[in-house]
Amino acid sequence: MASAGKSRILVVGGTGYLGRHVVAASARLGHPTLALVRDTAPSDPAKATLLKSFQDAGVTLLEGDLDDQASLVSAVKAADVVISTVGAPQIADQTRLVAAIKEAGNVKRFIPSEFGLDADRSDAVEPARSMFITNKAAIRRAVEAAGVPYTYVLVGYFFGYGLPSIGQVVVAQAPPADKALVLGDGDTKVVFVDEADIATYTVLAADDPRAENKTLRIGPPTNTLSHNQLLALWETKTGKTFQRVHLPEDAVLRRIQEASVPVPLDIIYLSLGHATHIKGEHTKFEMDPSSEVDANELYPDVKYTTVDDYLNRLL
Repeated sequence: MASAGKSRILVVGGTGYLGRHVVAASARLGHPTLALVRDTAPSDPAKATLLKSFQDAGVTLLEGDLDDQASLVSAVKAADVVISTVGAPQIADQTRLVAAIKEAGNVKRFIPSEFGLDADRSDAVEPARSMFITNKAAIRRAVEAAGVPYTYVLVGYFFGYGLPSIGQVVVAQAPPADKALVLGDGDTKVVFVDEADIATYTVLAADDPRAENKTLRIGPPTNTLSHNQLLALWETKTGKTFQRVHLPEDAVLRRIQEASVPVPLDIIYLSLGHATHIKGEHTKFEMDPSSEVDANELYPDVKYTTVDDYLNRLL
């Protein structure tokens, strides 16, 4: 149930992988919540069920999409805060959403779809660079040029992407049977965050003046560990020992450079893995207090899900 004084939050991309968690968190935390959807009565049974769950939680469905500027402006005018969770193919299209926010003139905070590597500091190689980093940086510049108050949200690996394979980034989404593929030496620290926790922190920051025009870094301390540590934890839980098959950086880069076109999905994951497991982009940048805030410091009472909790579900 919405609480008095809570900002009205519009989620764009609310039926997507992360977006559904953001919609749920917004409603759970008492915000009048709106979700922009292409069709309020979809024929797809799974999507219809999801939208019904939104409505049961008190969420208002608004019909529209990024290709319909009038629908964007109308939706934005009904909100105080806009959170975008659109996927990679639509990152660049958020310029239309920025334009709608500027035209509407009533939004006090915009959170563009980031939730990954730092678009302004990442050295990620292709194809991840073009697919994620360049486009996200361009949206940041568009937001800032429009004078729209913002919060950028950075996280590590989503649990659902990083943990089912116990940290392996170029194999099937399953735990190792006897061998584990490790990028580099396996000692670089990376961050893993539960999707529902990402949503909770994001919604909390959306209404928090301490996060205005800042980058929110989400990195639960107990969920920051190396691939070797993750494998050791899994070995303890399963009672098995896995052979580590190391893929050095030069071999990783060679595999990426020799990939076919169009680029296969596993090569996209490999380029992201190079940035995180080898270059350490989840943890190598020091916190800049002039432009960044730490979710753990702002919201110490959030009971986040630990890597250990999640791995227990896989047993």
